[in-house]
Amino acid sequence: MAVMEKLRMFVAQEPVVAASCLIAGVGLFLPAVVRPILDSYDTSKQVPPPVLSDVVASMTGEAYDNGMG
Repeated sequence: MAVMEKLRMFVAQEPVVAASCLIAGVGLFLPAVVRPILDSYDTSKQVPPPVLSDVVASMTGEAYDNGMG
């Protein structure tokens, strides 16, 4: 139990550093868990991306008729 005692002493002496290490550990662990969960969802429901010329026209303020209505 020497490791637990040293860990408790570290947390008591340096609480900010210990909290920072904990937050960093969570930050490193989350992508390993969340990404596979997101990948498991059905991807067939994704919306197709807009036509690039429509995006450019809307960003520049020009009226662009793509012939689709």
